[in-house]
Amino acid sequence: MFRFLRSFAFKRSTSPRSVVVPPPARQEEERLALSAFATFDHAEFTHRTGYQIRDREYFLQAVIHRSYLQMCPPGQFQSNERMEFLGDSVLNQIVGEYLYHAFPVAEEGQLSKMRSRLVSRYALADCARRLRLEDFLLLSPSAHQSISDGSESILVDAVEAFVAAIYLDGGYSAARGFITSHLLDVFGGERISVDDNYKSRLLEYSQGRGMGTPRYVTIDESGPDHSPVFTVEVQVGGVPIGDGTGGNKKAAEQRAAARALGYLQSTESGSSLSSL
Repeated sequence: MFRFLRSFAFKRSTSPRSVVVPPPARQEEERLALSAFATFDHAEFTHRTGYQIRDREYFLQAVIHRSYLQMCPPGQFQSNERMEFLGDSVLNQIVGEYLYHAFPVAEEGQLSKMRSRLVSRYALADCARRLRLEDFLLLSPSAHQSISDGSESILVDAVEAFVAAIYLDGGYSAARGFITSHLLDVFGGERISVDDNYKSRLLEYSQGRGMGTPRYVTIDESGPDHSPVFTVEVQVGGVPIGDGTGGNKKAAEQRAAARALGYLQSTESGSSLSSL
């Protein structure tokens, strides 16, 4: 994995695998005092993902978050945003191909909904956390903190960037193998046909029982501009019954709705049992 080492804090010998960061210009020494070198533990990446790397340069590009650039000489590195763009396209292509063959009688609208679930922030962030991909990323301290605070955007982007790196390094089949093992085998099949639009389900549940329309209130917003964390509370009949956090308001609202729906259903189930 990549490590950004503080040369003034301790010394560490380099290995042949090290990618040496050129020393900063004299006038930038204060701002770049932390610069030393970065290394990539390709063996650990292979252990976690099952993918055998050929050219580490693709993966060096994939792990550089834009927040890291503020600690680098101007123009020295490029962020992984271009890799994210490519990875998103490859991901959608592979997932679309999988769904087309896995659900031969599904209509276009159904396939689109299932693909949205498979490439959703929730699914990709879950994939990133299972593989602990944040360990490989080059980030600023504030970006690291935002992940600890629950932000998902950096994790989602990381999955897309790694998909691109694997695609460029090993081709379409390699990318498909990675996506199949770590996304489709986890969220595919029968699970993906389940409706996970909890806001819609909560609305149907509450209105069907005369509780009115749920109301969503943003109660907190934290984190840096490039990776905010929102906390949203959902109220039914003016009573708070669930909250959730996410990297955007939509994701936070879905989590709040899921908790609220679970609470209402468990309460209804308990009431039914007590009346027996």
